[in-house]
Amino acid sequence: MSVAFAGNSTTTGSREAGPLRVMIVDDSVVIRGLISRWVGAEHDMEVAASLRTGLEAVNQIERINPDVAVLDIEMPELDGISALPQLLAKKRDLVIIMASTLTRRNAEISFKALSLGAADYIPKPESTREASAADIFHHDLIQKIRHLGARLRRKHAVASPPLAPASPAPAPRSPIARPAAPAPAPALHAPSSGALVMRPFSTQAPKVLLIGSSTGGPQALMALVTELGPVIDRVPVLITQHMPPTFTTILAEHLARSSRKPAAEAVDGEPVKPGRIYLAPGGKHMRVARSGADTVIALDDGPAVNFCKPAVDPLFTSAIDIWHGSILSVILTGMGSDGMRGGKDIVAAGGSVIAQDEASSVVWGMPGAAANAGICAAILPLNQIGAKVNRLFAGDRS
Repeated sequence: MSVAFAGNSTTTGSREAGPLRVMIVDDSVVIRGLISRWVGAEHDMEVAASLRTGLEAVNQIERINPDVAVLDIEMPELDGISALPQLLAKKRDLVIIMASTLTRRNAEISFKALSLGAADYIPKPESTREASAADIFHHDLIQKIRHLGARLRRKHAVASPPLAPASPAPAPRSPIARPAAPAPAPALHAPSSGALVMRPFSTQAPKVLLIGSSTGGPQALMALVTELGPVIDRVPVLITQHMPPTFTTILAEHLARSSRKPAAEAVDGEPVKPGRIYLAPGGKHMRVARSGADTVIALDDGPAVNFCKPAVDPLFTSAIDIWHGSILSVILTGMGSDGMRGGKDIVAAGGSVIAQDEASSVVWGMPGAAANAGICAAILPLNQIGAKVNRLFAGDRS
């Protein structure tokens, strides 16, 4: 048995100050060593423990008291998907990031983990000897730990009144295959420079729906597409979700089941038509282009944009040449600012942007960047976006 501890805690409460405590659970000594070095090098996080199996994690969770766990899927004694609910039963606000290699089985398990309460997933490179793959894994993992851990602490700060801290309520965990339960509209956090600037919706009738998402996006997309049947029947829906290959294949299948409409990874050169959901395939940028009288998918194997591939901006900007100002775009939860520049171009062409609000986002990076750029016509909780989109396509212009 290989167990390593950093620090000590005798309570199961979450700390609102100090470094994020990260528990690494993986049967590969190489992966444990890599992640431990990466986490240890960051000023705002520390390695709380490095463990070999899910059973060790379950048995030691109360002593370790981590904020974030990086949990491998395939491990001896107790695998990640079996350990997940047991860990959450002992520490309900634990942020769990599932880590797995890029196989269809592991992609399916990662989606199941989201429905069981995991906060996110990250694909592990097939070989850490490939520098570029290791660099991407390093960058993405540290960003996920930082942003998801910070969100947890912000929720605790809001939930705990001054001078009388209370145990925080568990975060709602949306199932991957059904929409989240409706919740009251939350208050919007304005930027420090003042109130958010809102734009009027376009006076042009939208002819296409474009959606961009990242961290937390699979859950948000599942909830949203269940409400968009009337829109999908009338116009094409094109989605870019930051995801690797294989994972997008599984996501498309989930979208088809949830929406009860045709949904699939986009194929280079295929016509873009109403009644279908087109999902950017992992590892390729998705654009649209003219081919004679038709609009077709144009896949692109070029460099990453905004550290992402696929990226949202290429889809948004390419759509302007086809639909001009008759575009409605939605930017959902996600890290970074992808979609903001493309959203600016859409607004400049006469189209409209809706952003998910901060309180309902897993990470308010992408939608927050759009909101703070002053390009949004609406900033809404996830459970209000579908109804608003339906009204806009039915003729509402306000």
